[in-house]
Amino acid sequence: MIKLMQGNEACSYGALAAGVRFFAGYPITPSTEIAETMAKLLPKMGGKFVQMEDEIASMGAVLGASLAGDKVLTATSGPGFSLKQELIGYACAAEIPVVIANVQRVGPSTGQPTSPAQGDIMQARWGTHGDHSIIALSPWSVRETFDVTVMAVNYAERFRTPVILLMDEIVGHLRENIDVPEKDDIEIYPRRQPKMAPSPEYKAYTPDTDLVPNIADFGKGYHIHVTGLIHDETGFPSGSPIVTKEVIDRLHKKIDIARDEICHYEAYNMEDAQYAIVSYGGTARTAYEAMLEARKKGYKVGMIRLITIWPFADKVIADLADKVDAILVPELNYGQLVHEVQRASEGKCKVEFLGKYDTQIFTPAEIETAIIKMCEGGNN
Repeated sequence: MIKLMQGNEACSYGALAAGVRFFAGYPITPSTEIAETMAKLLPKMGGKFVQMEDEIASMGAVLGASLAGDKVLTATSGPGFSLKQELIGYACAAEIPVVIANVQRVGPSTGQPTSPAQGDIMQARWGTHGDHSIIALSPWSVRETFDVTVMAVNYAERFRTPVILLMDEIVGHLRENIDVPEKDDIEIYPRRQPKMAPSPEYKAYTPDTDLVPNIADFGKGYHIHVTGLIHDETGFPSGSPIVTKEVIDRLHKKIDIARDEICHYEAYNMEDAQYAIVSYGGTARTAYEAMLEARKKGYKVGMIRLITIWPFADKVIADLADKVDAILVPELNYGQLVHEVQRASEGKCKVEFLGKYDTQIFTPAEIETAIIKMCEGGNN
């Protein structure tokens, strides 16, 4: 089915296709269309939409619905994402599957509502306190928003963890024709279930072979205790240093062992590239056009587009740094992902930053100028 839709709408359609049946949120630009679409479609599919009184309550509501067995989504932007951080941490510790769509806008604080930005890259990784793992994905088109939202729901369920759909206003408000896939063509990861019947021996947080516990949904007859405190396999708090280390290690390792599978990216014109762009989200669309224009002028430049932002694609960037003389990182912020690129490249090549944070998106000419400067600087 061919349908003209907005990126935010595609997020909703992807979530529904992946089995999301509960949404709680609070209207905030530029993510509001996600809530509007869910409000219209969820009741028709037997799901529930709730507009909560604020962002904190919205996050609490989706966590409760998830524990009761629903696949869940909430959506926000800017200060709303900040308000959700405490309960994102709770979801990490209690291992509650949830997808948070964050359609980024200019900040900090109220900033510039509905203006494009990519300033929440580090907040997505480190916004909630303590040692924790996280998965964050960033699409660059309307169709990819659909696909990546399905992926986000699947990862949340598979790893029992928060997954952040790190969109930006460019993609969120972009309209494109997309071929909506048929239901049978969409791979869906089901809610994990206990491998034993209700029993006094059942321990909700006993990890499976992939280090993820098969926690029963509330109301299924199992005895479950959920807390944000460090807990043992029963789910009850433990003050043990040994248990504390084991839990924090496992929360990281359950994602680390699947890092190569989770780290999605695409490479363009890298076969003969001497220079490279590393980009993501809406900015990658402009960077791609700038790369093509630069190649027409004889500059051997390629591009790596990161779809997975967290966990970071260390191996991809390390390999890239071995092959090129310099890397350009354009971002709609003051400088965030560029620091991860510098870290992962380990000084093997020069890493240059191109930032913009004045409410305007990059033009292809701006990035092309930076590409040419990088290439010619490397030849001098």
